[in-house]
Amino acid sequence: MEQTLLTIVLAPLAASIVAGLFGRQIGRTGAHLLTIAGVALSCALSFQILRGLLQGAAAFDGPVYTWLVSDGIRMEVGFLVDRLSALMMCVVTFVSLMVHVYTIGYMRDDPGYTRFFSYISLFTFSMLMLVMSNNLMQLFFGWEAVGLVSYLLIGFWYTRPSAIFANLKAFLVNRVGDFGFLLGIAGIVHMTGSLHYADVFAQADRISAATFEIIPGHVWQAATVVCICLFIGAMGKSAQVPLHVWLPDSMEGPTPISALIHAATMVTAGIFMVARMSPLFELSEAALSFVLVIGATTALFMGFLGIVNNDIKRVVAYSTLSQLGYMTVALGVSAYAGAIFHLMTHAFFKALLFLAAGSVIIAMHHEQDMRRMGGLRKYMPVTYWTALLGTLALIGFPGFSGFFSKDALIEAVHASRIPGAGYAYFCVVAGVFVTAFYSFRLVFMTFHGPERFVTGGHHHAAAEGTHVATDADAGHEPDAAGSDHGHDAHDHGTHGHGGPPQESPWVVTLPLVLLAIPSVIIGWFTIEPLLFGGYFGDAIRVAEVHDVLGHLREEFHGSAAFVLHGLTGLPVLLSLAAVALAWFLYLKRPDVAETLRNRAGALYTLLVNKYYFDWFNEKVIAAGSRALGRALWQGGDVAVIDGAAVNGSARLVGWVANVARGLQSGYLYHYAFATIIGLSVLLAWLLLRS
Repeated sequence: MEQTLLTIVLAPLAASIVAGLFGRQIGRTGAHLLTIAGVALSCALSFQILRGLLQGAAAFDGPVYTWLVSDGIRMEVGFLVDRLSALMMCVVTFVSLMVHVYTIGYMRDDPGYTRFFSYISLFTFSMLMLVMSNNLMQLFFGWEAVGLVSYLLIGFWYTRPSAIFANLKAFLVNRVGDFGFLLGIAGIVHMTGSLHYADVFAQADRISAATFEIIPGHVWQAATVVCICLFIGAMGKSAQVPLHVWLPDSMEGPTPISALIHAATMVTAGIFMVARMSPLFELSEAALSFVLVIGATTALFMGFLGIVNNDIKRVVAYSTLSQLGYMTVALGVSAYAGAIFHLMTHAFFKALLFLAAGSVIIAMHHEQDMRRMGGLRKYMPVTYWTALLGTLALIGFPGFSGFFSKDALIEAVHASRIPGAGYAYFCVVAGVFVTAFYSFRLVFMTFHGPERFVTGGHHHAAAEGTHVATDADAGHEPDAAGSDHGHDAHDHGTHGHGGPPQESPWVVTLPLVLLAIPSVIIGWFTIEPLLFGGYFGDAIRVAEVHDVLGHLREEFHGSAAFVLHGLTGLPVLLSLAAVALAWFLYLKRPDVAETLRNRAGALYTLLVNKYYFDWFNEKVIAAGSRALGRALWQGGDVAVIDGAAVNGSARLVGWVANVARGLQSGYLYHYAFATIIGLSVLLAWLLLRS
């Protein structure tokens, strides 16, 4: 078992090192064959491990390498492979494999081809180290490693200032969350004296009984403090309000990495971590409420931003933010299995949607503005139908994978009695309508309606009187994300086409088809074991008072009955209403959509400016930090340290020297007189003391 696990982790790492250091020697073909082989091997072995666990094999929990021992605390590289981590390993490696294959077509003309394959293979290694860890030190290593590699990938096109700004923003925002995460780990080590999961969980009662006085006179439950600190780390990695601002800007990276980061790896690390730490989170209802409210706010309010955005990748990115909010809500109501179930289904259909968006971008010569698209269905049938299947899964259409996970999640929130559950239920139900609306807005604007793109220097408009976006009103007007670049690749700025769009090559469409299959069917046969069949066993622990999935288990009568019950449920009705509204506004009467936008006024401005989070961060936090730095520099460094301490002491020595020099006259009678006066003063002082 240990050798197999080492192979799973080290195969992508070895491929990454060879492709990165010897890319010129092995060439482009060698780089993609080697990295794909490494990830494919990891994927095959991961499914083999999962199969063994399902057949009754025991979970593996043991060290592989001891780094150091300090004051009795062992810092090790070790693996914990139970059903939770095995499921994550399969999802990560499968999606990564699809992204690797897709990259052959998407990045074929990029000069950084071998470097990109090296990065995404290294990303896969980092995520595997995270999900397979059996201790907090290795978890933190994987946590930081995915952050580092995401920095490299988001800024992959490093000659573009917007890409450098985006990767620096992602890095800094995640440092804020990681500081909380590190404090949480430190709190655990302080109370338990161990980094190993099993040892920490075994002392859960001790953590529950401990208290902190962060502010004198105010006693806090230690479990609450530790869990909130851990979740702050998850807020950064999994992009929860207010640490979400990095994720939309990370669209500056190539589309394959957008799919990898936002589908199955980096952003789901926080969800996985909270599920893994469920024995600790169950000790604090206050921490669960905090998680619940943050997740609900993210699920609804980030969805609104997808409605006003015109960049095809950013719409999918805001969808990711919203869906991560849904997963976080499930964690908050102790439906950890529901969160992991939605994480799994979301990984397939969200990777599919990102890769489909990339296929469209290729066909449109790296145009990303949906106002310049339309009518692509007849040119790109494979991309269209796979994107439609992914969209139906995203909105939770009955029978698709997203329906099973999202509907079960909503029912779990409805059954919860944790403080904040009422607010969360409103947000997740309203979010269903919002999700369906912006999702089909994307489908209708991109694949249906009149052709608004440019071919051979001529604008296409299939219907008379239809407005066509031009350079003046689309290319130079800042989009809803607040930027005016709107292009994905190094040859951005090419608006004209030599001919009509064409379907992408098979290396691009094959991953779309392979991801569409689980997006449609995987929910049918996984909902019962994952949610109601005890699949996770001891990997996830839920207090009896919080067991909302146990309540739902009593009403579950199979997948088909679940679908039939959902057909008349409020979420499905809201989804259908939203699809109908999107059809009316963006296909039937686009003039009404324009009128509504113009009349929205302050609300539209608020959404276009993303609730002013970026403005606040840049104008208040960043500017305030720079002002504080300047004050410390001028007042502290220049005035106190250089002016008073360093230069001041030198000036004092010079002044004393000047005074002393005046006393050195060179005349003997001056020195004799000074000696007599000094002796007199000394004698007078001695007489006075006696």
